[in-house]
Amino acid sequence: MINFAQSRTQSSQWRTSITLCIALLSVSFAPIFIRLSETELGANGTILNRFLIFATVFGTGRLITQWRTTPYENTVEIPLSWQQWGLLISVGIISSTSLGLWALSLEYTSVAKCMLLSNLTPIFTSLGAWLCFGKRFDKRFLIGMAIALSGAIFLGLADVKSTNGFIAGDLYALLSAVFLGIYFLMVEQLRQRFSATTILLWRCAIGSTLLLPIVWWTEGQLFPTTRVAILSVLGLGLISEGLGQRLIAVCMAQLSSSFVSLFLLLEPIISAILAWFIFLEHLKISTAFCFIVVLSGLALAQSSQSSQSEAGETALVSTTHS
Repeated sequence: MINFAQSRTQSSQWRTSITLCIALLSVSFAPIFIRLSETELGANGTILNRFLIFATVFGTGRLITQWRTTPYENTVEIPLSWQQWGLLISVGIISSTSLGLWALSLEYTSVAKCMLLSNLTPIFTSLGAWLCFGKRFDKRFLIGMAIALSGAIFLGLADVKSTNGFIAGDLYALLSAVFLGIYFLMVEQLRQRFSATTILLWRCAIGSTLLLPIVWWTEGQLFPTTRVAILSVLGLGLISEGLGQRLIAVCMAQLSSSFVSLFLLLEPIISAILAWFIFLEHLKISTAFCFIVVLSGLALAQSSQSSQSEAGETALVSTTHS
């Protein structure tokens, strides 16, 4: 019985790892889609269309599914608590704030410095998990996080060629990393009750509502008209958001938000490799070196019990003692 339980646990861990890798590849396409979309739309307009496409497609799919599914007569719907309502509303506000600060920071500082500061997200996520939820991290996870962060930060430093720019841009990028860390913590808590699609629908619906007047007032153009921009925002809504962000939320039922944010340090590296294939951009040797360093840190962190979410830890313990 114990061997069967261990085998089932290992199989579940492998599925979660593969799912997270697919999510990473999907979100890594986002910078490419954004670059193509911004040939016509502004930064906030691109984010708005990303949210609207996801909300429209997956919201319609959810309505069709609920319409075709006959509810069980004995099903008792557990009412939402005020805390859960607050988290659902806040997840859209926080994620939109993070994306907005990121877009704003690019107006005052370089992309390389933005990426460098955004690499600090795992620190804020882990600090928030410790302060707010009392989560403890063992030495293996902390050492793995330090190794992965060192690789990501080295990559960012290699791309920073000058210190030109306003301190405001750096502050906006740093705040974006803080809000992104808060978003990951919220998603981990919400996954204990809601599906990944439900969480993302709230994120996109609230985000669209907040961004619509901002885009209308500051950029003027709400929707793309050229073929390249249309295909780009479709890729953002369906691939980066619909597949990538949704699968990231799926994984948070098993993995901690701290480990997921750490794993996403690979995103700029994968994006650089994709840009090398698609745009024939120069790929530096330092990128390959940092990729190996980050992977080494992730492998060490994943072997730690701290990489599991609270729900995942509970399931693991109950399965082991079955």
